[in-house]
Amino acid sequence: MTASQDQGGSDEPSTPRPDLVPPVASEGATASELLGQALGGAAKRAGLDPAEDATTGHVVWRAMGGWRGIAESVLPGLVFVVLFTVTGQDLVLSLVASVGLAAVFTIIRLLQRSPAAAAFGGLVATGVAAALALFTGRGEDNFVPGLITNAAYGTGLLISALIGWSLIGLAVGFLMNEGTAWRADRRKRRAFFWLTIAWAALFYARLAVQLPLYLAGEVAALGTLKLVMGLPLFAPMVAVTWLAVRALYPPRVPRLDES
Repeated sequence: MTASQDQGGSDEPSTPRPDLVPPVASEGATASELLGQALGGAAKRAGLDPAEDATTGHVVWRAMGGWRGIAESVLPGLVFVVLFTVTGQDLVLSLVASVGLAAVFTIIRLLQRSPAAAAFGGLVATGVAAALALFTGRGEDNFVPGLITNAAYGTGLLISALIGWSLIGLAVGFLMNEGTAWRADRRKRRAFFWLTIAWAALFYARLAVQLPLYLAGEVAALGTLKLVMGLPLFAPMVAVTWLAVRALYPPRVPRLDES
């Protein structure tokens, strides 16, 4: 993703960038089409547009947000786990440091006028989790929002696959400008089914490993495994999804007689 720049100093009305203008739904748009537009738009903003000519490594790197995205995703949780362990379970200090670091990342993005949606979302999630842990006085409750998110994402993906409206297919269909036409193609429908099942399995695997640790109150182990099962599992899944979609939609080779 490229950082948006503020082009000040001009009296002429600015022309909206097509990639930043949300799609306008037609009056007859179905719920699936609207959902596909939303998912596809989010994927495109994350740099996951299959129509782009990019290497798999580049796509995965963009999906993770580069070094900054990795730092914003990993460091707040890492700081919490380290401080909670070395300070003898000082919950307040650990949470303040974690939320403070997330706030610093967000402020830096705002000052640099770079897209701050991901950082701001991380700040809100970190703040909500910290507030819950402070309210209950239990360090393991800092991970409750993550457990809920894994359960919700996993269930949503699984249900969408089982009813034949795979969320992966909806997103890719919008990105490739074919809407829901992929459902008439048995090969695409089967591929999107299994891709969606694989993503659902990832979220359920996180939940299956982390929930017992939460119930046992193993804060340090829970925090460590959350980091281990985060980006290190997310990146390969993005790569597999990208390769599968590229195989379904090979780049069009122009003919010699085309200008």
